[in-house]
Amino acid sequence: MKVFITGASGYIGGSVAKTLVDAGHTVYGLVRNQGKVAPLRQLGIEPVVGTLDDADLLIKYAQCSDAVINNANADHLDTVKTFIEALRGTGKPFVHTSGSSVIGDDAGGDSLSGKIYDEETPFVPMDIREDRAEINKLVRKAGIDDWIRSIVIVPTMIYGDALGLPAESAQVPQIIRKSREMGAGVYVGKGVNRWSNVHINDLAQLYLLALEKAPSASYFFAENGEESFGDIAVAVGEALGYQGKTISWPVDEAKEELGGWVRSSLGSNSRVRAVNARNLLGWEPKEEPLLSWIKHHLK
Repeated sequence: MKVFITGASGYIGGSVAKTLVDAGHTVYGLVRNQGKVAPLRQLGIEPVVGTLDDADLLIKYAQCSDAVINNANADHLDTVKTFIEALRGTGKPFVHTSGSSVIGDDAGGDSLSGKIYDEETPFVPMDIREDRAEINKLVRKAGIDDWIRSIVIVPTMIYGDALGLPAESAQVPQIIRKSREMGAGVYVGKGVNRWSNVHINDLAQLYLLALEKAPSASYFFAENGEESFGDIAVAVGEALGYQGKTISWPVDEAKEELGGWVRSSLGSNSRVRAVNARNLLGWEPKEEPLLSWIKHHLK
């Protein structure tokens, strides 16, 4: 299968691209930086130099490929519209990457939510995630109205080393960076909020399965357990040699440094269960849990 992937030099996109190459697929990878062309080729990925705003380029590669995976930006509406238009009437798979902050709350790290969501649980997104939730709906609707095999994959907190070019996930590296700066494992607010999580290797395998057999208009959470940010801070504090010492990062200070992303990604609760991935696709996560990974891999 020929697969066109956006974000091929990124953490998720590069890992998915390498996994598909290893599985025998031909992968065209969109990349902005000319300096990453040679490293991508070394991984067996055929680079396509451009941006998400190059509509003609996106259309060209969508139409000459057997499937499209959008990993570059969960909030770029024009990209999604371009791919839907390019793929309309083809029956080809179109996989769009979102994120489980769409069901997150505005806890500021100070409260634990008892709400646990699966793919069929109704929810009202936070104000800063309303547009992302609408994009997810648009992709799924294309699977009903436009004869595209559309699929939305919704990762949780991702951890593990990138499988493609060197790149990092979002939440765990920020926690580690701030912990090094403050000399203790860091959490926002009280650190009682919880997020589901998934290892990048297991996530990449989910994309492979989705391409092979996901039904149209499908929606998949990707998780293999959950942890509180307080417990993550303890694990980071131990791994960095701070004897498990932890410290609260006041939410206002965190927002001042990192912006509104703190509300949806470090201060929120996002507790989900990947029911569809396991039941419909037979997805079986195999990698070590998050706290164990921090213990064994963080130095």
